[in-house]
Amino acid sequence: MTALLDRLAKLIAAVLGTFPSAQYARLSRWRDGARPAKDERRGFIVVQIDGVSYDHLRAAIELGYAPHLSRLLSRDEMRLHPWKPGVPGTTPASQAGIMFGSSAQIPAYRWYDKSTGQIKVSSQPEVAQALQSELTQDRPGILKGGSSYMNVFDGGAEQALFTLGTFGRHRLFEGLRGFGFLLLFSLNPFRTAALLVLSVWEYLTDLAQRIQATLRQTTPRPLSRAFPFLRVMSNVVMREIQTFSVSLDIFSGVPAIYTTYYGFDELAHHYGPRSRPALRALRAIDSRVRRIDRYRRMNVSRPYDLFLLSDHGMTDDIPFSVEYGQTLGELVQDLVGRSAAIRELISAQQADLPSTLFVQRELSAIGADSPPAISRLSQYLLHYVESRVPIELDAGDYEPAQPSDVVVSSSGSLSHIYLNAKTEQLSLTQIATLYPTLVPSLLSHPGIWLVLGREEGKTIIFGKEGVISVAESTRIEGQNPLQQLAYGEWAVRQLSRLASLANSGDLILVGAYDADAQCVSCFENQWACHGGLGGPQDMAVFMTESHIDWPLASLDRAAEVYNLFIRQYDIT
Repeated sequence: MTALLDRLAKLIAAVLGTFPSAQYARLSRWRDGARPAKDERRGFIVVQIDGVSYDHLRAAIELGYAPHLSRLLSRDEMRLHPWKPGVPGTTPASQAGIMFGSSAQIPAYRWYDKSTGQIKVSSQPEVAQALQSELTQDRPGILKGGSSYMNVFDGGAEQALFTLGTFGRHRLFEGLRGFGFLLLFSLNPFRTAALLVLSVWEYLTDLAQRIQATLRQTTPRPLSRAFPFLRVMSNVVMREIQTFSVSLDIFSGVPAIYTTYYGFDELAHHYGPRSRPALRALRAIDSRVRRIDRYRRMNVSRPYDLFLLSDHGMTDDIPFSVEYGQTLGELVQDLVGRSAAIRELISAQQADLPSTLFVQRELSAIGADSPPAISRLSQYLLHYVESRVPIELDAGDYEPAQPSDVVVSSSGSLSHIYLNAKTEQLSLTQIATLYPTLVPSLLSHPGIWLVLGREEGKTIIFGKEGVISVAESTRIEGQNPLQQLAYGEWAVRQLSRLASLANSGDLILVGAYDADAQCVSCFENQWACHGGLGGPQDMAVFMTESHIDWPLASLDRAAEVYNLFIRQYDIT
C-alpha cells in the first residue's frame, strides 16, 4: 500500500511539475557515481541578475515583481545593500574582479590593442579565454572545486557550462548532466509542454510589443531583428537549463556555485529597466531564485549561503545617433578630417552573443552524435540561428585590423578613441599637435559630458566649464565637472584608474548625463545602457544573508569583493 501511494505521489508531482527533491538527488548520484556524504562545511551559491540596479530592484519589489526577494527581506533573512562595481560597469570587468580580484586587462566591453592592431570584444570566446589565462596566473578563483553557469569567466570552477572562459571545453549534451536534463523533462510531459508554450508566448509577446511600439512610434523599442529569437533563448530555454543545473549541484554538495541570469539586462537594453518586459523577466528570475532557495534550505548535502547580486546597474538613455543624427565615429570623422581613416567598433547585439554561441555549440554537438533524423533537425536549427543572428566579429577580425588613423570603440555611454600615430598612448600635447581642435570640439558637443586624457603622469578630466587634474592629489580648476554626482570623489578615482589601464584609449569620452531626468547619451543603439558613468548604472545590488556582515557600501569596485569571499570561505 505504501509503495502504491508513493508511486501515486510521484505521478501527481510529475503532472503538477513539482519534481521531488529525491529525484534531483538520484540524478546527482547518477552524475557523480555515488551518493555524496554530507559535508558540514558551508558552501555558497551566487545568483547574479545581470544589469539590475539598486534603485530598480527596490522599485520592482515595491511593485510586486520580486515576491520571493520581498519575503526574504521582510523576514530579515536577507539584507539588501547598494554597492559600486566601478568603471567600466560591465559584466566581464565585474566578474573578473569578483572571481579573481583583478580587472586591469578590461578597459571596456570592447576595446582596441594599439600594439597589435587587434580588436578585443570580451564576449568573444578567444578573448575571454585569453583574459582568464591571465587572471588565473596569480591567485585562485573563488569557485575552486565548484560550478559556473552562464558566466564570462569560470572563477576556477571544476565544472563550467555555458561559460565563455571555458567555451569549447565542456558541453551540456556530452555527459550525464545533459542526460539528466532530458530525463527530467521526459518524466514530466507537462513541463516539456510548458517550456514550449513559454517559448512561443515569449516570441508572440515580443512581436506584439514591437508592433505596438512601431504603430505608436514610441520608444524605446528593439533595434535588432535577431532580438526575438535571442529573447526566447535567454528568457526561457537557458534560464531553465541553468536553474536545473544549479539545483542538481545543490543535491550533489558542490561547494561553490555561480550562475548569471541575463534576461533582465537584455530586455532593459531594448525596452528600458522600468519597462513591463524587463520587470516580467525579473519576476521570472525571482521564481527561479525561489526554487534554488527552497532546495538549498533542505540542507541535503551541505549548508549553503545564498548571495544575490548584480554586476552593474542600468541607466535610461537616448542613443547618440538618434539624438544627433550621426554616430560618434561619424562625428570624429568630421572633426579629424575626411582624409583620416576611421574605424568604429559598436554593436547593439553584442550583449546577446553568449546565448547565440552556446546554442550553436550545443546544436553542433547534438548533430554530430545523434541519429540521422535528429541530426538533420539540429542542422536545420543551426542554419536558422546562424542566418538570423550574425556574429559581430568573424575569425578574420582577430588578425590585425586594416590600418586606420583613428579607432572609435564604444560601450554604452563610454567610448575609447585610439589615434594610431604611435603604438603607445598619446599625451594631450601630442594629440593637440596631430588634431588641434579635436578635444575642444568634442567638449563643445552637447552629447558629450567628459573627455579624459593624460599629461606628464596626470589624468586630466575635462568638463564643459572646468577641469580636474589627478596625480598624487586632485586639483579642480573652474567648475567641478562631476559636481552633479553625490559620489564625485569615487568617480574621480574610477576615471583616473580607467585612464591608467594599458589598453585604454588615447582619449576617453563619457556621454552626456542629465541628473534630473536620470538619463545619459549612449554611443550604442540601446535604450538603456551601462559601462559609463551617471545614474542607476553606477549602483548595483548585493543581497546577503543576515549573518554575513560585509562592508559592501564602502567598496570602490568589484575586485574588492574577491577578498571577502576568500576570507569568508577560506579559499586557498
